[in-house]
Amino acid sequence: MNKSDLIKAIASKCDCSNAKVAEILDCFTATVADTLSSGDDVVLVGFGTFKVSARSARTGRNPRTGASIDIPASKVPVFKAGKKLKDTINW
Repeated sequence: MNKSDLIKAIASKCDCSNAKVAEILDCFTATVADTLSSGDDVVLVGFGTFKVSARSARTGRNPRTGASIDIPASKVPVFKAGKKLKDTINW
């Protein structure tokens, strides 16, 4: 399911226009991104948690040349599914 499919599915369930659902979805993703960039977590009880995880620096290999390259430390977004979502999937 891509973004436009998700918008159509939500719009049909809540009897809203596609444009309004698209606007709300864009606001949701922007708010999650802003919250994560400020260092806070986004917790949706039963659904899951969005948070930022630190990835340490490491040495990798260039697949073409085989040469070693240094990969710097970085922060990555992580989603951990909640119990209700897991139970829904593993019915």
